[in-house]
Amino acid sequence: MPVSIKECCCFLKKIGNPRRIIHFALLASETSFSINEIEALHDLFERLSHAIIEDGLIHKEEFRLALFGDSSTHNLLADRLFDIFDIKKNGVIEFDEFVRSLSIFHPDAPESDKIEFMFRLYDLKHNGFIERDELKEMVLALLSEMNVDLSNDEVEAILDKTILDADLNGDGKIDLEEWKAFIPKYPSLLNNMTLPLLREITQAFPNFVLNTQVRDLEIVT
Repeated sequence: MPVSIKECCCFLKKIGNPRRIIHFALLASETSFSINEIEALHDLFERLSHAIIEDGLIHKEEFRLALFGDSSTHNLLADRLFDIFDIKKNGVIEFDEFVRSLSIFHPDAPESDKIEFMFRLYDLKHNGFIERDELKEMVLALLSEMNVDLSNDEVEAILDKTILDADLNGDGKIDLEEWKAFIPKYPSLLNNMTLPLLREITQAFPNFVLNTQVRDLEIVT
């Protein structure tokens, strides 16, 4: 049955901002999020992007503040995540980048995407390999975040074991294909790559209140 102009206008008025909904629908079709979740993420993004500099973009200081409650202290994990979220490499995180990057942590995201994201996180030199010094730097950062204090010998033992298991061709570094073969042997390494529900994402930001009003729409492709 044809829809009248009046009915279309009523529908557009009801949803408030049709361009935004279309934008959200497009993001939903390209990520693991529903439209409802993306609307919630947009509210979260607005809060984060105005925490220090009110320009609608997330700067590194705002990202650090959101994750660790401190905008000035250098944190390797926060800085590495920021660099990966900043897809355009222009020093800020835009909304689309925020959604696409967080999608990797969705329970429905492919495990292969999570493994590749983790590889990029550890590849500090951006040369397509995880070298021993990069692995050590990330291991020490993770231990620090968990408040775990290991001796240098214990850390070196972890590195030795990882390199032995993952470096299949014996060149002293780990490439992406070796990493893909290594991670499934130790699935617990991917635990932090999945946030079960959007509410868990919002719990990382105490000031955010989940309040969505748009119903999920079925996307036909």
